[in-house]
Amino acid sequence: MKHMVMGTAGHVDHGKTALIKRLTGVDTDRLKEEKERGITIELGFASLSLPGGKILGVVDVPGHERFVKNMVAGAAGIDLVAMVIAADEGVMPQTREHLLICTLLGIRKGVVVLTKTDLVDGEWLDLVREDVRAFLKGTFLEASPIVPVSALTGAGFADLLSAIERTADEVEEGADIGLFRLPIDRVFTMKGFGTVVTGTLISGKVATGEEVEISPLGLRTRVRGIQVHNRTVETAEAGQRTAINLQGTDRAVIERGYLLAGPGAMTASQRLDCTYRHLTVAGRKLKNRTLVRLHTGTSEIMARVILLDRDALESGDDGFAQLVLEAPLAAVAGDRFVVRSYSPVTTIGGGVIIDPLPTKHKRSSAGVLREFKLLAEGGDAEKAAVILERAGIGGITENLLIVRTGISGRELRRLLEEMFSAKKAVLVDRDEMRVLLAPVYEEFQAAIARELQGYHERNPLQGGLSREELRTTLGMGDGVGQKIFTMALRDLEKKGELVAEKEMIRLAGHRVRLQGEMGSLRESLSVLYREGALAPPTAREIRERFPDRQKEITSLLQVMTREGELVRISEDLSFHRDSLAKLREAYRQLLVREGEATPASFRGLTGLSRKFIIPLMEYFDMTKLTIRAGDHRILRERQEK
Repeated sequence: MKHMVMGTAGHVDHGKTALIKRLTGVDTDRLKEEKERGITIELGFASLSLPGGKILGVVDVPGHERFVKNMVAGAAGIDLVAMVIAADEGVMPQTREHLLICTLLGIRKGVVVLTKTDLVDGEWLDLVREDVRAFLKGTFLEASPIVPVSALTGAGFADLLSAIERTADEVEEGADIGLFRLPIDRVFTMKGFGTVVTGTLISGKVATGEEVEISPLGLRTRVRGIQVHNRTVETAEAGQRTAINLQGTDRAVIERGYLLAGPGAMTASQRLDCTYRHLTVAGRKLKNRTLVRLHTGTSEIMARVILLDRDALESGDDGFAQLVLEAPLAAVAGDRFVVRSYSPVTTIGGGVIIDPLPTKHKRSSAGVLREFKLLAEGGDAEKAAVILERAGIGGITENLLIVRTGISGRELRRLLEEMFSAKKAVLVDRDEMRVLLAPVYEEFQAAIARELQGYHERNPLQGGLSREELRTTLGMGDGVGQKIFTMALRDLEKKGELVAEKEMIRLAGHRVRLQGEMGSLRESLSVLYREGALAPPTAREIRERFPDRQKEITSLLQVMTREGELVRISEDLSFHRDSLAKLREAYRQLLVREGEATPASFRGLTGLSRKFIIPLMEYFDMTKLTIRAGDHRILRERQEK
């Protein structure tokens, strides 16, 4: 069943509240000040049962110009409007402004109600009807029914109910992106229950007991109870006026304008990319960096309009802009907004958010303007591609992609599967559904190759770059970055473009090639270690032999060790691999023959001094040939048997 909300609109004292009371039996003016002054100040709420059985949520809004911000908050999430015009006064300033606001918020259906008909005669009523029809020409209410009524006598209300029902049947069901969102328009405390928030549930659904988050506070709580149309229910759905009792939450921390959403579903931002229309009635052009009042959802936030394609917008013009907000706001692509001037406070424009989580842009950039055009006018695939490109190598989760594109979860999943099949996108983690745009991932892989190539050129004697240093250099520091970095290395290795040797990474074609003096120096070192056999020179002694080649010696010793020609057994002591291999076999035979070995028997085997004996015996322990038992060694393989 399609759930809907109807809101009132119109000039102050044109009978909106009396109309709602006659329709629903509810006096939506609940404040003492409203009773005393006879005008609506705050939002009022009721429910309307239509003849066919459908129930509409009803929002009664203030008509006075001082409370237009409250009116905009109430208009958020309504599906159809009852535009109220008093028959004795006709079209007035707030009639015009409220109609503009409804248009900017994307409302497309409504009924026009001529109230206070008991105060005028039939001839005057006909004149007013003609005047109203002319006023509505070219607007979304142009073809809407105009119904004369009197709240005092009840005349016309049967016709009005029929008109509302017909109009409600014509309202197209709005796209539900699937994320639970309830912009809060009222907060109060109920004795015995605690904090209650109300609002129109604009997408998704919520159930009793579920965890929710209050944005932009990031405060998490649970749903203690839900009411829809004054009835306690277990679940509320998109399109319903909803009251939610929050568990253990202080009423003082919540304000109108905050958003109730699923935990972690929304991210607040102080920048919004948008399309903007500067209304003809604004009367003067909008200059870049103008300070304005932004209304979206139920919030009002001061913002600066950064025009990206020009220095000023003339009245009636459209343009691309980034709104820089004075406070964080959680929004979704596709959300509509209204802009009112800072002073004097009048409605001057509005538009649609096309990316609620952008970075700062360079003005007049062809690339940025291309992205804006695709986000504003492109299909779902084009929008997703732009946001994926903006997300960069960090990628983006499916949930955040919904927020930044406004595409429903089901449709987005289908689109992503198509992109994966066509190799236009890369899935990092199926559980988290983190996605990368394929060209971005490919460029990251190319950056890895460039970094390795540069390192090889700067360090020709090094076999490769450590995995950790490469990751840090590329800026992939957090958990997500590490996962993407590891995946890229694995894919490059599968393609044969790089080689991972333990913790060292090198390009597949890289080899340490020593020529000229370096080749001769390496050969000299090799001879020293071969001739030294089991009593080779220490690293310090090697450097003393070549006092003017310290840097080269250090690099060459590292190369020879990495390539396996030398085996390092302590900080200062290395052996040629052939000498060590012969000793290992002789030592093993000694252990087989005698059953054990001591430093004395090892000295008898090798003729070495203690300087070499202790490090070598410990090395064979470490490489699992032997195991120490008291003051002697035995073969590990015998111990394990």
